[in-house]
Amino acid sequence: MFKNKRINVIIPAHNEGQSIAKVIRDLPDCVDEVIVTDNNSTDDTAKQAKTAGATVCFESQMGYGYACLKAMAYIESKSEKPDIIVFIDGDYSDYPEQLTELIHPIIDSNYDFVIGARVKSLRENGAMTFPQRFGNWLATTLMQLIYGAKFTDLGPFRAIKYNQLLALNMQDKTYGWTVEMQLKALNHKLKYKEIPVKYRNRIGQSKVSGTLKGAVMAGIKILTWVFKYAFVKT
Repeated sequence: MFKNKRINVIIPAHNEGQSIAKVIRDLPDCVDEVIVTDNNSTDDTAKQAKTAGATVCFESQMGYGYACLKAMAYIESKSEKPDIIVFIDGDYSDYPEQLTELIHPIIDSNYDFVIGARVKSLRENGAMTFPQRFGNWLATTLMQLIYGAKFTDLGPFRAIKYNQLLALNMQDKTYGWTVEMQLKALNHKLKYKEIPVKYRNRIGQSKVSGTLKGAVMAGIKILTWVFKYAFVKT
C-alpha cells in the first residue's frame, strides 16, 4: 500500500492487558513494526503485547513521555530506521484501522505531521470526559490566539515523519508530550493537518482523565507548555 515507506507504531501502555492485543491486531498490514512500551504495568500488558506480535520495551519511570522516549530510543538503536512514526494509545479508544488515513497525507501530499482529531460527530457517547473536552478546547484556543495554530485537538493518535520527529527534540516526560509536539511543530514550520477520526469509550480506566488528580495535573502541564513555549529554546 505504501511502497518503500517503513512505518513504525509506538504504543505507550500502563495496565492495558485487556485492550493492547486488540489495538495491535487491528493495525493495518502496512505497519512494519509495533513497539509497545510497558510503563511499569502490574498486569499482563507485556505478555499480551508480545503474543500479539509487538516488540516490547520496558520503562519503570511512570509517564506518557517517558514511555514514548523509551520506544524512540529503541528505534534509534536499530540500523534500519522508519520513514514514519505513528503514535496510538493502548486502550482501544481509537480505531487502529484508521492509521492509513493519517498516513496518506504524508505520502501523497508531503505533509510532515498529521493528527487524528476526535470530532464530536464521530465520538461515541461518553468517550471524552468533560475535563478532556474543556482542556482540549482551552489549549487549542490558546494555541490559536498566541501562535496562530489551526489545531482543534490534542489527540494522541498521530503520524509524523521520523526525521521531523527527531528534529523536534522531544523532552516532556509526562502529560505535556502531545502539546509539546504540536507547539514544536509550529516552531519548526512543519506542514501539518488534522484528519477526523472515530473515538470510542476506552477499555479500563484512564490514568489521566479517570482521576481528579490526573486531570488536574494534565491540565496544569498542558497550559504550562502553551504559555511558556515562547520563552523555551528548542
